[in-house]
Amino acid sequence: MADRLTSMEVFVRAMRLGGLSAAARELRMSPAMAAKHLDGLEARLGTTLARRTTRKLSLTEAGAAYLEKAERILAEIGEAEAEASSRALAIEGLLRVSAPATFGLLHIAPLAPLFHELYPGVTLEFGFSDRFVDLLEERWDMTIRIGRLADSSLVARKLAPMRTVVCASPAYLARRGTPRLLSDLIAHDCLGYTFAEQAGTSTWSFGQDGEIKAPVRGWLRANNGEALLRAAVAGQGLVYGPRYVAAQALAEGALVELTLDHPPMPVGAVHAITHPDRRPAAKTRAWIEFLADTLPRFAAEW
Repeated sequence: MADRLTSMEVFVRAMRLGGLSAAARELRMSPAMAAKHLDGLEARLGTTLARRTTRKLSLTEAGAAYLEKAERILAEIGEAEAEASSRALAIEGLLRVSAPATFGLLHIAPLAPLFHELYPGVTLEFGFSDRFVDLLEERWDMTIRIGRLADSSLVARKLAPMRTVVCASPAYLARRGTPRLLSDLIAHDCLGYTFAEQAGTSTWSFGQDGEIKAPVRGWLRANNGEALLRAAVAGQGLVYGPRYVAAQALAEGALVELTLDHPPMPVGAVHAITHPDRRPAAKTRAWIEFLADTLPRFAAEW
């Protein structure tokens, strides 16, 4: 198709400019290549479009009819490309953003008014869920993923670092005692996150690569970090997870960070994920730059 369009453009420009040499110069190709394109076009159509002499080209009847249609086609392609280019450069339109539920509610949704002030032409649509979303199938412009990324063809940009903590409320610790060793955890109510292998319902992982396993048990498990956080603040057990979930409660003293004999397992970072096979639109690039500039200001608290 690219060769067809190039051959069509060679023909149209040659007729406009009065010769193949002039068309070749404008299209930055050799005269021989321009002649080859015209020969190929005529061979494919099975007709002569232009009679050639050493000085000029003259249209045949078939060439005149083809020229009219070819000019219209190339003009429409030019208009389509110009429109697509202007849309790609304009920071406007619907931007669909997916993010993990708790992180989205705590740290993405509050940023929406700030982004709107900068880019009032963008309409934001958030989808907050802890399930794995398919960017292409579900038509998201980008998604936020937290943790260590598996090998993927998707394009990732690190937005902010991430830490993990084990914590509990002062009331719970006063009632049940403060664990010091990983082996102490089995005697406590450990609130399990059903989506996380690191802080699951029967085992919690510690150490740099999660190589140290601690058996745990507890009366509550959930697929949402906010639900576990609220239970921990209410004195119902220990919670283990990203510090961003507990940051405000820790700052207010509603939760206390615990120090055990092995460090929590790192969970990586916050990443912006986009499609690998397309250049992000200006609205998507603006949103990611906005997050990359804004989120690290809050990450110190995480």
